[in-house]
Amino acid sequence: MSGPSYGKKKIKNDCYIHEKGKSLARITHVDIEGDISKIIKPGETSFIKGKPGGVFIALRKEMIKRAEKMLKKKSK
Repeated sequence: MSGPSYGKKKIKNDCYIHEKGKSLARITHVDIEGDISKIIKPGETSFIKGKPGGVFIALRKEMIKRAEKMLKKKSK
């Protein structure tokens, strides 16, 4: 992972490993909560791939529009 650099804007998120059988989890999974929900809405699907030091989340066209809207707000 390359860390902070030109063209990257930090967003606030909390990540949790949600254990199967606890708090209604049917399977163990990772929850990412926070600003990401402004980009990926409930019920929408995306693609995630591991990369050195982190993950890459591919965005669909509608998600890209929301992400770019957030970028414009942050730059003001």
